[in-house]
Amino acid sequence: MLTFFLIFHNLRKYFYRKPKLENTVLEMSERRIFEHPILDFDRGDEFYFDFEGEKVKAYEGETVASALYADGLRKFTESKKLERPRGFFCAIGKCSSCIMSVDGRPHVRTCVTQAEEGMEVKRHGSKPKFPEVDIGRGKERKEKKIEIAVIGGGPAGLMAAIVSARNGADVHLFDEGDDLGGQLVKQTHQFFGSHEEDAGTRGIEIGKELVEEARDVGVNIHTETKVLGYYEEKKITVEEEGRLTIYDTEGIVYAGGAIENYLSFENNDLPGVYGAGGVQTLMNEEGIVPGDKVLMVGSGNVGVIVSYQLLQAGVDVVEVIEALPEIGGYQVHASKIRRAGVPISTAHTIKKAIGEEKVEGAVVQKIDENWEPVEGTEREVECDVICLAVGLSPDTGFLRQADCEMEYIGELGGYVPLRTEDMMTTRRGIYVAGDAAGIEEATVAALEGKIAGAALFEDLREETEDTRKSKEEAKEGLVPVVLSMRRCADDWGLRPILLNHKKGDLRMSRISILPSSFTKGVNCG
Repeated sequence: MLTFFLIFHNLRKYFYRKPKLENTVLEMSERRIFEHPILDFDRGDEFYFDFEGEKVKAYEGETVASALYADGLRKFTESKKLERPRGFFCAIGKCSSCIMSVDGRPHVRTCVTQAEEGMEVKRHGSKPKFPEVDIGRGKERKEKKIEIAVIGGGPAGLMAAIVSARNGADVHLFDEGDDLGGQLVKQTHQFFGSHEEDAGTRGIEIGKELVEEARDVGVNIHTETKVLGYYEEKKITVEEEGRLTIYDTEGIVYAGGAIENYLSFENNDLPGVYGAGGVQTLMNEEGIVPGDKVLMVGSGNVGVIVSYQLLQAGVDVVEVIEALPEIGGYQVHASKIRRAGVPISTAHTIKKAIGEEKVEGAVVQKIDENWEPVEGTEREVECDVICLAVGLSPDTGFLRQADCEMEYIGELGGYVPLRTEDMMTTRRGIYVAGDAAGIEEATVAALEGKIAGAALFEDLREETEDTRKSKEEAKEGLVPVVLSMRRCADDWGLRPILLNHKKGDLRMSRISILPSSFTKGVNCG
């Protein structure tokens, strides 16, 4: 009995220890992280570029936005009508908060543009001038014929590309960033689930393994490229190195991910109001702390995990507020930050951000069971960053352009494409996977990518032992819940919308879902 007690006592000390924040060393004048308890920021050569007549230091591999942020810049652009200051928000090229002029080219999203020595960068205000230099799009365009295009290099896109390529397909994967892995490259925590689903492995390691496997099976990887549009017969236009290339494809897997949700409150546009994903990118990819004191809005898994990651980077998380009456994320994550001294206030919302040119504080307030503010409960919170972890919406613009049928499903985060169990949309040859198909977590995204990659290969060629097993294994790891079904006019029959959950997901016991619609005889069009 004594031996059991000692073992339990030691295990309790191990699992309930506070984060070793003293191991983090920050160069506060630059905001860069040079030591971290988990991450190793292997910075390249130091160089300088020009920003509005001043020299700004950068390191090889840094984006323009991150180098400017490390140098202390907070106002990246301004609103068109009121000319209010704007800072970056998403840090993955999904919004327009960081657009600047780079080497004479306007409207460049600096958060996904690599800094280069001698580069000239400047803000162009609310009304940019006509390009000062040739931006390249007017020159001769290239056209290439390929078999499969995978759009998006996160876990869903990588897995789809891997499965198709290892069966012999000519696969080209396109991603706007310079690093593949999507959200995985920001995840320093260990994943839950089974051994087959990489339980106990950090997301950053899973991402590296998927990228290495994609290269090994011959996936043609195109980083720092943006897919601009879809055209009939499955043609896509891609911007590569400032030039347009038209890819004539036979099939497409769209895994474009999601867009961070915003929140309405006074002064919500000030620099210092950032999305949780943007904070993760800046901190875990670029190695730059977002500020000194952070107010986290949202206590879902993203909110509590990012809060802990901020603590690991030496940042003070002053409080987490949550509108719901209970914490939304797993208790194991919430307990970590509570043990570190971070208060979590449920039934609270943010009323306004304080500041003129940037965030200098916030006002929070209690709300009642009817979501109405409780008068007299306003209080100020001292912070220089307001981090919004208030959910995601599927990024489906490409699918809309391809005329894929959509339906609003709240449980999936918004409008999503109708699709089959094999992840095919209403446009034959166009498949979807990951957050673009509905907001879930990385394991579900990877399993959906596996299904989509195998199914598209079978659609274009034939079923193989590997594609059959890939689909079976992936579907075994998912619990599909039918949310909606619509009858199509063509020969594809009923088109279900599925909410895919990882088996064993603790949230399933808290979800009660019925089909939002089941209409027979209604055309998809």
